[in-house]
Amino acid sequence: MTRLKTRIVGLIEASGPLPVNEYMAMCLFDPVDGYYTTREPFGAAGDFITAPEISQMFGELVAIWLYQAWLASGRPLPVTVAEIGPGRGTLMNDMLRTLSRLDPDLAKGAGFAMIETSPRLTEVQKQTLGTTPFAIDWHETIDTLPQQPLFIVGNELFDAVPIRQFVRAGAGWRERVVGLDETSELRFFAGAGSVDPTLLPDDATDAPQGAIVEVAPARAALMATIAERISRHGGAGLFVDYGHLRPGVGDTLQALRRHDHEDVLANPGEADLTTHVDFAALAATVRARGLDAHLSTQGDFLLGMGILERAGRLGADADQTARDKIADDVERLAGAQAMGELFKVLAVLPRDMAVRPFATAD
Repeated sequence: MTRLKTRIVGLIEASGPLPVNEYMAMCLFDPVDGYYTTREPFGAAGDFITAPEISQMFGELVAIWLYQAWLASGRPLPVTVAEIGPGRGTLMNDMLRTLSRLDPDLAKGAGFAMIETSPRLTEVQKQTLGTTPFAIDWHETIDTLPQQPLFIVGNELFDAVPIRQFVRAGAGWRERVVGLDETSELRFFAGAGSVDPTLLPDDATDAPQGAIVEVAPARAALMATIAERISRHGGAGLFVDYGHLRPGVGDTLQALRRHDHEDVLANPGEADLTTHVDFAALAATVRARGLDAHLSTQGDFLLGMGILERAGRLGADADQTARDKIADDVERLAGAQAMGELFKVLAVLPRDMAVRPFATAD
């Protein structure tokens, strides 16, 4: 039994079952035993590999998109270029290199910011970015960023924001909680809390007993904070995550450990807990703040941004082994059977601003 699991069992014995969002928050962000505070989750030696770790092409194309959004905004300076939930800092490293080549004036005139809550990951990011000539500031929240136009990126950010789950029980829906069975093992139960019916997807009325729906108020609150900042001061945002473009019924809570799935209750604090992101809900939050929200798959976005052309240039002077690696990377990032369909993209822009590959509000 992990140390965190022992603490969770004791907490449940003392205070009763935990809602799923509280269980997720403890597993991921507990300051002593949480997943993101105690380990290096990224890369081949970790538990999962993110798009920036697969190929530099991802960060390069994201930087080009941000640059296009900056141009479409009228080239404002000063501006803040930020990444929220920046992992090891690989994406920002690739973006800095690309932006400095695209426009040295922007690279020199922008303030670069990393929004990170984990002290341990902050140190990893500082090592990754240690050789960059640009000054970078670290923030724990968006609230402390300068009051100026914000161009912000988040990759695999929202999937780790805790969600609430509700289970169909009888005629209504009850909050799903983590409690203890007769052997003091962690198990899911239907708790006492209920859900506002207006928050349920359209097909929830026909859902069978035991069906699960997911509601993400913390995600909506984070997206609202970002959208309000862009609405007030200008800028743009690009968010990439795995999820669905339309809301629906189903349990997407999963645990990833050593590049494989495991029981989400098995090893609290030692596995990454994630859920699929409801992009339609995030887009609605953005539009409620007077901004445009554009949605696409990661594959369509990367193809529209020219990943095939970029791959061709990278491979032009490379040997066959390197060209094969580049081709494999393109397939992993943009292929329909890989990340291209599973991962989605949300672009946040001021009303009626067109930035390739998005033309009008979707």
